[in-house]
Amino acid sequence: MAKKASPAADTTPPTSSTTSEQVREPAEVRYADQLEALRQHDQEAKPRSWRLSPRAIMAYIVGGKPLSAEINGKKREVPITRKFFGDDSLVERAIVTLASERALLLVGEPGTGKSWLSEHLAAAISGTSTLTIQGTAGTTEEHIKYSWNIARIIAEGPTPQNMIPSPTMVAMRGGALLRFEEITRCVPDVQDSLVSILSDKAIAIPELPDANMIWAKPGFNVIATANSRDQGVNELSAALKRRFNYIHIPIVADQKTEVEIVQQRSGELIAQYELPVKINPPILQLLATVFREIRQGKTSDGTSIKKPSTTLSTAEAIGVALDSALHAKFFGSGAVSPGDVARNLIGSIVKEDTEDLNVLKEYNTLVARKRALNDKSWKEFHDTLATQLG
Repeated sequence: MAKKASPAADTTPPTSSTTSEQVREPAEVRYADQLEALRQHDQEAKPRSWRLSPRAIMAYIVGGKPLSAEINGKKREVPITRKFFGDDSLVERAIVTLASERALLLVGEPGTGKSWLSEHLAAAISGTSTLTIQGTAGTTEEHIKYSWNIARIIAEGPTPQNMIPSPTMVAMRGGALLRFEEITRCVPDVQDSLVSILSDKAIAIPELPDANMIWAKPGFNVIATANSRDQGVNELSAALKRRFNYIHIPIVADQKTEVEIVQQRSGELIAQYELPVKINPPILQLLATVFREIRQGKTSDGTSIKKPSTTLSTAEAIGVALDSALHAKFFGSGAVSPGDVARNLIGSIVKEDTEDLNVLKEYNTLVARKRALNDKSWKEFHDTLATQLG
């Protein structure tokens, strides 16, 4: 459900001093040094209201060479890290779409990085990624457009001061990007309230005859996401589809890239939790191998195995890596072991369908046990998982 912003809402991103106690910092805060370094070196033309040029945004998302920049009054080298692991051409298409009049819809399997890419695009383009509507079955047209302070309406009637703007309206007024998460989770009538916003770049306010239109400033656009598993839940209308440019985000194609993603993201989360734990590359390799083989229903040597009903995304693998680090810290030796991975694997594979336990049992029996004969890591993984499965 969307958070309603106050009438005086500001699209300026918060500073680090305001987020030191936050569980999670938005991209524009966490990567503020990189964004600032790119801004200082950015000499290319920018679309109106954009903080960075398209080429600088591309470098921010896919990574680039370190830049020397003045950060907080001190000159230093700032590494520009890769945020999105995938086809770079998808990022190029996304940036071009957002510079046009058309909105952007990122579609893909759960856990493929749609929201992650959306957040970083908004942070780089607008300087804020927090103008967000979370689509649910309970999302209403008010969450997309505006609502009213009922107490003040009763006392004073409808006035601009008594209106509570939505994230959409704040984005329109500031020439910023609106992020619409899980748009297909909203009912069709609510989805269609976006049609006029995307077509006219305006919101009509019939309750205010003297100020009955809010017009978007240059730079306003919408990035929406939708899970391909939700296709058919609340299909977008033909009118709304025409106003979006679709980009399909695939599952990570190769294991090397998946290992790199899990290593980087789990490392960031371990640092965030201040855990004195490191996951060694062989453990990450084992974790990625298990996920990829069970996801594909086939091992590296061509053996066919059962596939679970749930989606084994890279995001789930990152979750298992973090849980394994936490287990190693609080209940283990302090170093993540294959046994820690096995202990925390079940919850990611067995969700709503308990029959998926048989998928794990078969994998442990046919695959892990065979590899355990010649590999100590696989032996510890097999033995621990066998104990967990009973």
